[in-house]
Amino acid sequence: MTALISLTGVNKYYGDYHALRDINLTINEGEFFSLLGPSGCGKTTLLRTIAGFEGVSDGVVMIGGKNMQGVPANMRPTNMVFQSYAIFPHLTVAENVAFGLRKKKDMDKAAKDLAVEEALGMVGLKGFGDRQAHALSGGQRQRVALARALILKPKVLLLDEPLSALDKKMREQMQVELIRLQRHVGITFILVTHDQEEALVMSDRIAVMFEGEIGQLADPETLYRRPNSRRVAEFIGKMNFLEAEVKAIGDQITVEVAGLGTCTVNAEQAPSGIAIGPAAVGIRPETLAILFDGETTDRKTIAGVVDEVVYYGDMTYYDVRIDGIADPLNIAMKNLIGRPVLDVGAQTTVVWDARSLVLLP
Repeated sequence: MTALISLTGVNKYYGDYHALRDINLTINEGEFFSLLGPSGCGKTTLLRTIAGFEGVSDGVVMIGGKNMQGVPANMRPTNMVFQSYAIFPHLTVAENVAFGLRKKKDMDKAAKDLAVEEALGMVGLKGFGDRQAHALSGGQRQRVALARALILKPKVLLLDEPLSALDKKMREQMQVELIRLQRHVGITFILVTHDQEEALVMSDRIAVMFEGEIGQLADPETLYRRPNSRRVAEFIGKMNFLEAEVKAIGDQITVEVAGLGTCTVNAEQAPSGIAIGPAAVGIRPETLAILFDGETTDRKTIAGVVDEVVYYGDMTYYDVRIDGIADPLNIAMKNLIGRPVLDVGAQTTVVWDARSLVLLP
């Protein structure tokens, strides 16, 4: 893939506060890229340095092979959709979308009208041009903001938590629509979000940030299944953590795991640099299972007692206490027809597999 954006040694200071710390990052042309992290981790600051709203204290920002040092935001091949949408309520939808074209003296009214209709068509608002912006729903306002950004045909569209104001159902719908839109227009999207699920659903690659640094950069599946640190593992989805000790390292790794005994894991189940000695093992709730009456398995099992039950309709989450493990194991079970929901205090059997373990420093 062709690199479109390159950040090398980027630092940002606000007085004594070190907001961005030696960021080295390449974002490819046509990629849906996400900056993910908790509040205050620096993800929005990083987005704003790409946009040109913030200067860098050290380092280089390159877009399309050109150094952006001293290039103002309005001269960069980027456009931004803000969290608040910034829709003008006194203007119509078409007037809002056309706002970015007001300085294009080489376009006559007919050309601008055509560009507005094309932009509205991209975001599924064809025929909405004459509507008043103040009468739109939240999802429709978000689409208007997208159309207003896309009409300028930027190389990069920057999205600063654009879905955070929407309700859960609308947010999930807009996630799918944004994926389709990005594939349709073929330009690079960079999304800032603190929502792990949103990043996993929408992104080609994700940079997980903590305290101004990138903790891990990978595709969604790698981040979820093979986090490189406990911090990343805790932030991306749910994870059970067990005390462990690495006994031997070779083509395979031998590890003693609390409550599970001696296990053998493949090298790919551990980050590089793992050493003999104390460690932790992570295991996702959905890779564990509960054995119900009449069911059999050829995987490993261990006895436990149900400590808590949380029913979600399609799923039930169980906390199961197991001898030798400090905290209850969280287990996610699909609610199948005929499968009962267990009560607190029920004696049960937990099914597990060493292939699901993630060894962490």
